[in-house]
Amino acid sequence: MNPLRTAYTVPEEPISLMRWVYKFALPGVKDALGGWRDRAATIPDPELRTQALASIADKEFHCQGGSVYAAINSDKKDVLIPLIVALQTISDYLDNLCDRSTSLDPEDFRLLHKSMLDAVDPSVQPENYYRFRDEQEDGGYLNVLVTTCQENIRQLPGYAHAQPYVRRLVGLYGDLQVYKHIAPELREPSLTTWRAEHADLAPDLHWNEFAAATGSTLGMFMLFAGASRDDFDEKAAKSVYESYFPYVCGLHIMLDYLIDQEEDRVGGDLNFCNYYDSGEDMLQRVEFIVGGARRDVAGLPHAAFHRMVIEGLIALYLSDPKVSQQKDVRTVSKRLMKKSPLTRLFFFVNSVWIRKHKQH
Repeated sequence: MNPLRTAYTVPEEPISLMRWVYKFALPGVKDALGGWRDRAATIPDPELRTQALASIADKEFHCQGGSVYAAINSDKKDVLIPLIVALQTISDYLDNLCDRSTSLDPEDFRLLHKSMLDAVDPSVQPENYYRFRDEQEDGGYLNVLVTTCQENIRQLPGYAHAQPYVRRLVGLYGDLQVYKHIAPELREPSLTTWRAEHADLAPDLHWNEFAAATGSTLGMFMLFAGASRDDFDEKAAKSVYESYFPYVCGLHIMLDYLIDQEEDRVGGDLNFCNYYDSGEDMLQRVEFIVGGARRDVAGLPHAAFHRMVIEGLIALYLSDPKVSQQKDVRTVSKRLMKKSPLTRLFFFVNSVWIRKHKQH
């Protein structure tokens, strides 16, 4: 018997999945994020407070998208949704701190992201992750996010099997955040050297695509969801990891960079879509990654759910208002949508609706 194939009811067609999202995911995220927003508002240091509140206000859809994985085991949604929201909130908060940082210190970025490694290891105690920066007083905000993750992880019966893979993904994620936020002239050489050190991982991907794949939290969330089930074992954990990394994870972040090209150009931020010879080359590589993602999830139990995640990702990003403001991105969007199954159109409409009726 496949270790993930049980009697659990998992949505495998669009209407049932979106019904689950509207009934459980969006309200669950609203409640969890509301609590973090209230706590962030009390952070004593003005810079930390500003970045914590901005990360919640601007990146709520990251938590909404991630919470879909709780549908893998709806009986554990009250553990999975708070866990996913807490880890994603750490990720988004640290991204803001590093993106708009008062520092370019790799030690600072490394220590900040140690909080994510600690969050997925319930055996460790949180520490002062701000030790290498001027801003210090967050009123316990980051440490409580870490312990919230740990408390929820302790309620996942299969986590011992998932943990090595979660830790690998979180470690790669932290490496990426260090190298992409250091002094601009050091970013590309550091990333390419780092890629060479991991040449055995995802050999079919260019260095920028590998870096993008390490920037996704989706593999972590799927491992949490799998680990919430009593029948999750080492074979199942390995299968989830290999099915999500690198292609599903890579697609997630390449789409994110695709729509942020103009914003990143103005802000002087590194963007992984800027390393192609032409727009056509970029499009062909994105299509290659889409194909890899679809292929890799085909062997997972409830493969239809994972295919919907892929179509939903494409819809979520291509429904963003930023797409219409960028000619090259509009071209990519039209071509991907033209090749889309009807399910993507369904998710596109729902993504637009969710954006217009943000859950506050």
